[in-house]
Amino acid sequence: MTSEQAYAAGSSGARAAGKSEEGRGFRISMDSIQDYRFRVRFDKEQYAELQMDEPPPVGGDSAPNASRILAAAVGNCLSASLLFCARKARAGIEGLHTEVEVAFTRNEKGRLRIGKIGVTIDPRLSSGDKEKARRCLELFEDYCVVTRSVRDGINVSVTVKDLT
Repeated sequence: MTSEQAYAAGSSGARAAGKSEEGRGFRISMDSIQDYRFRVRFDKEQYAELQMDEPPPVGGDSAPNASRILAAAVGNCLSASLLFCARKARAGIEGLHTEVEVAFTRNEKGRLRIGKIGVTIDPRLSSGDKEKARRCLELFEDYCVVTRSVRDGINVSVTVKDLT
């Protein structure tokens, strides 16, 4: 079995076992705490709450902002996807370190936007498993839900209650 077949089998196996999020989705909630600081509550009780804040001059920089959470989501998704593929290919990964670098840009209206996200993943491979893991290079990015969604553009709908 090739690493691509193993990866696809693992992915379809997860769907068959009911582990897929497809069609179900999820919901989180956010409440303002003070100024631009928010408390994020997730849909599962076992998940810890998260605080978010904006950097100065707007916020107090007491917690990560949305750009940093997005960078963490992209880096985490890619890292987990590579790890999953390598394990399916029976390549021994003793650990990995990921760094994510975000570059800001301005759009045509002068608004600040994320212009680029660069991700560097440094897997610590068991001796002799480099070739097995190398096969994953063609596969793992396509299975990363967050990165593919960001690259393809996400349909975001917004409703503001009592103002529309």
